[in-house]
Amino acid sequence: MSRLRRRLAAGGGEGGFTLVELLVASAMGVILLGVAGSMVLSAMRDQPALSKKAQHISSARWVLERLTREIRNGVAVDRETPESVSFRTYVRRTACGAEGTLPSNSPAIECEVTYTCTTSACTRTETEPGVFEGGTPTTIFSGIESSNVFSYLPEPEEEGEEPEATYIGVTLQLPDPSGTGNLTISDGANLRNSTLSN
Repeated sequence: MSRLRRRLAAGGGEGGFTLVELLVASAMGVILLGVAGSMVLSAMRDQPALSKKAQHISSARWVLERLTREIRNGVAVDRETPESVSFRTYVRRTACGAEGTLPSNSPAIECEVTYTCTTSACTRTETEPGVFEGGTPTTIFSGIESSNVFSYLPEPEEEGEEPEATYIGVTLQLPDPSGTGNLTISDGANLRNSTLSN
């Protein structure tokens, strides 16, 4: 028995947690878990808006890439306003406005391409060169905030002879899904075939 008492007395110096220490540690753990949980919930709440923003930007970049590629193949700008542009360019089709594309060994044909933008969407129409009416407009992009999409260099003059534009700038303003202003994406290109125009 005395041996048992000596062992118990010798073990009495071992450390442990008091009830107060245990309660403080538990409270700190709960606070840390709450902070971590609120950060995860906040990230999950913001994710749809971020995904939508990325999708808008990706779509706008695709449209700008398509537009600038077609502008680079352009011969001449025939009509120009901030909301619309008509230019002659080379397209890989059997006829202007036709469906399908030409085989790679066939030469491209010259057509009149008109892009028209409103405060909600941009459309593309393809007709014979010099023909501005008719054709079937195809919506290429929707969800823009401003119809002032196109700019030109040299800038058109009001009086006298207008200089022929050889550069077309394109600026798309999209609504920011987070609700803070607009997203602006812009690009442009020179008509590299403009020396072929009459």
